[in-house]
Amino acid sequence: MNAVLPSVVPQPVAARLTRAAIFLVVTLGPGREAETAVRALCADLSGLLRAVGFRDLEGGLSCVFGIGSDAWDRLFGVPRPKELHPFREIRGQHHAVATPGDLLFHIRAARMDLCFELASQIMSRLTGFVSTEDEVHGFNYFDDRDLIGFVDGTENPVDGAAVAATIIGDEDPDFAGGSYVIVQKYLHDLAAWNRVPVCEQERIIGREKLSDIELSDAAKPSYAHNALTTIEEDGEQLEILRDNMPFGSVGKGEFGTYFIGYARSPRRIEMMLENMFIGRPPGNYDRLLDFSRAVTGTLFFIPSASFLDAVLPDGVAAPEAAAPAAADPPPSRRGDGSLGIGSLRKGASHE
Repeated sequence: MNAVLPSVVPQPVAARLTRAAIFLVVTLGPGREAETAVRALCADLSGLLRAVGFRDLEGGLSCVFGIGSDAWDRLFGVPRPKELHPFREIRGQHHAVATPGDLLFHIRAARMDLCFELASQIMSRLTGFVSTEDEVHGFNYFDDRDLIGFVDGTENPVDGAAVAATIIGDEDPDFAGGSYVIVQKYLHDLAAWNRVPVCEQERIIGREKLSDIELSDAAKPSYAHNALTTIEEDGEQLEILRDNMPFGSVGKGEFGTYFIGYARSPRRIEMMLENMFIGRPPGNYDRLLDFSRAVTGTLFFIPSASFLDAVLPDGVAAPEAAAPAAADPPPSRRGDGSLGIGSLRKGASHE
């Protein structure tokens, strides 16, 4: 059984993909005042979201709030989500770094001004209590392409499959309705990438560049990105949900992809990253990493919206039984993609 209790409302992990996003990672300052400020924000976040989102009801504003392992201990103690731990760095042919981060705000909307306003309201509540580790403003690039020119969105699960891939059920009943998320910021060497012939780029990604059609098994090398990021376990495809976005600064020559992957277990994403950075078998690593460098890496737990609404400044109130919430079905999403650090099948060599 993987059912989520009907009275538990998840955060909008499976919200519609949008044209703009802000990814904000902060660390919690010392002292009880900082902890109290964050706990007070937990219960008020839904109100802030409604107030800002009401200014454009068609803007699709949403926010997912994540909490890191160390911060969870400070804010809530026990019980803990079963699989919450700090991001584990990976050293292989390339390096997946672990970087600081206690809180994550993943803010999405059709308009950047909505994202910016909500981020401003959140940070005004936390001023003096947190330090910003990373802030990235992402944008949708033409027909859902990454800055390396490939479509970044083809294989994401949709509708009920998206919920099944991301939302915790009775495997951790104290935290049903929650999720896990890993974020990494990748910087691309576009000058070097653009010198690679398109036919070889397609072999590295595992898809045709123009059409986004997956290469045949015969044409796709074992080191292709979409081969290494596809895993099966006990004959079942293990999926994650991504909302990657391009970002950049032309004047600084900075071009990148912000990877964000949601799953009901962080192990799904960790297996994928091990294949990419170490290789399957070891040494057969993802050649995309020769051109794309991970400069951040953090893992967060996403508590349910019901959990957040019950938080008191000095602790957590036990949520009272509520009438079952009639959840709207998740809207259609653009899929995962060639850069989507993909669906997972253990032991398989292709999607």
